[in-house]
Order: sequence, then C-alpha cells, then structure tokens
Amino acid sequence: MTTEVIRVDPDSPDPAAIARAAECLRAGGLVAFPTETVYGLGAHALDRDAVRRLFEAKQRPPADPLIVHVASFEDLAPLVTAVPDSARALAGRFWPGPLTLVLSRSRDVPDEVTAGLSTVAVRVPSHAVARALIAAAGVPVAAPSANLFSRPSATQASHVLDDLGGRIDIVVDGGRTTIGVESTVLDLTQDPPVVLRPGAVTLEMLHEILPRVELVTSKGDRGPEAPTLAPRAMPSPGLLEKHYSPRAPLTLYLGRADTALPALVRDGLAALADGKSVGVVAANEDRVALAALPQMDRRVVLRTVGSRESAEAVAATLYAALRELDAAGVDVILARGFADERGLGLAVQDRLRRAAAGRIVRC
Repeated sequence: MTTEVIRVDPDSPDPAAIARAAECLRAGGLVAFPTETVYGLGAHALDRDAVRRLFEAKQRPPADPLIVHVASFEDLAPLVTAVPDSARALAGRFWPGPLTLVLSRSRDVPDEVTAGLSTVAVRVPSHAVARALIAAAGVPVAAPSANLFSRPSATQASHVLDDLGGRIDIVVDGGRTTIGVESTVLDLTQDPPVVLRPGAVTLEMLHEILPRVELVTSKGDRGPEAPTLAPRAMPSPGLLEKHYSPRAPLTLYLGRADTALPALVRDGLAALADGKSVGVVAANEDRVALAALPQMDRRVVLRTVGSRESAEAVAATLYAALRELDAAGVDVILARGFADERGLGLAVQDRLRRAAAGRIVRC
C-alpha cells in the first residue's frame, strides 16, 4: 500500500482535500489526521471491517478500546443509551476540546470499538482539520493515536509516516499538534466519576463542574469488565503499564532536582563506561546539573523539553523528543521527572511513568 499525504492549512483546510479524506473514511479506509492533542488514526466507527483494519495497522490488541470522535454534541445521542446531565454540563464547558467521556453504549456501536465493554468513549475534538474531516465524513470516527501500538504518539505527520507509512491509506498533514498528549478520559458510568487518563482538561478543571471526580488507581482497575471480546479489557485507552514507549529502554528519575539529577548523571556515566550511548530528556533548567555528562561525547544526546515551570511546553515536545532519541540510535534513555503533578503536569508524569514501564528510580 502507498500512503497518500494530503497537506492542508491547519486553521483553514481546503474543502476539496478534506472531501477526499472523508470519502476514504466512508469507504472503509484508514485516515490519519491532526487533533489538538496528537494525530489520530481514523476509521468509520460503525464499520466493523474498517475497525479491524485499524487494529491490524496499529498492531493494537483487541482488549484496548477506541475513542469515537464526533462532530458535535448532538451526534453523541445515537452512540449511547442516555446522556446524563453531567455529560451535558461537561460538554458545555469543554467540548469541542481534549475531554473524552465514557458513557453506556448503544447497540449501534460495534464490540470491536469498545473491546466488548458496555461503555463507549466519545469526544468532540477542537482542531479545525479534525472537525472539518469528521463533519464531511458524516459518520462517527474511531481514532486512537496514529502510531504503532505502545510507541510514543505522533505529534506531526512525519511521526505517523515513520510508524504507519504503507499501512494506512491517507495522512492529512496539518502541521504539529498543540497540546502534545492525549485527551483526558472521564468515566461517567461510575459513582463518583473517575478520571481514567489525565490530560489537558485537568482534575482541577473537572472539579469546578463535578466536585466529586476522582483519579483512577495506577492499575486502572476501576473500570467495568468486557464479557464479549476480552474478559480483561481495559476500561480506557492508555492504561497499560507499558505505553508511549520509545524503542530504547527509558528510566525515569523521580524526586527533587538536587537528588534526581545526580542519580541520572551517575547512571549515565555508568552506561557510557559500559560502552552504551545515552539519551537524556530533561528540563531547560537542568543543563547546568547535567554538565557532568561529557556532552561533547557523541554518545550523549540531550533533549530539553521546556521549562520545569511549564507543563504545557513539556507536554507539547515530549513525544517528539523521545522519537528523536530513537532516531539517534541511543541504547538507553534517562528522563528527569517533573515534580509538579498538578494540572497538566499530572498527565506528563503519567506518560513518562508508562514510557518507563516500571524502570523508575525514586530519589
């Protein structure tokens, strides 16, 4: 398969280009497109064969459910059994935007989309390209991140092509995404409602609408079971222990800068002594502390991802940094943790923990 690339203006996409991609979706094709969070890989959500193709292209296990993207709040109704008042209030505040709501699904939604769960995850994206494409397609679009399963999500079209070139039909290139991490997932079928995956709609924002919202446990074990396809289906995307991971093993260093960074430097020097090349992910302010690493050594590749005071900057650049280190061919990646787990910082730490897949050093 040859993957066609269609370049569009991210703010005012060409209607003819959007129409071409929309027709591909309606016909059962796979189309990657930008959202405000990351690039999504879209398939007609009510077409079982198209959804199966999506899972195959991503090499995604069937126990990992998908998020269904719709053009407007009104398009939610056919996909769910009921729209609670809480959903209306949240949609009024955060839709279009990076919030996914988990609700009881209708019979119209295939088991392949939900991993057999009795729930479906739905959101209305705010990116102009995503909104135009979904509206033109006229169908709900199931769209996980546009990358091979467990890899860092794609935040630009080149990332999509690196993973999925030749495996999907079209990539709509709308430039870089802005937020850089996946949407917040909120399960409204539980009492109290539970944030299954943190994102740019933060816990603090949600508390303004629903004061009793809680955060899921680290194992994601508060979701419903899936009797149809997978008895151990995940209640939401992004809950596996290993996810968003670069090819090189990543170790995460958690703690204050004055303890975490010396530990990172120590382990980096040990890796170099063992003949390994080392990638480092850190904040802009960490350069002085990292000077103990021989940065003129070509085996050391440093990627700073923004100020530790700006979770927004870190989120926007994190996945690109991980992919750049993989492209550089480093043997190991050492990442500095970010201590502030409030707001979007909670999502950054969540992604780093899953990228580390248990390799965490607490300092």
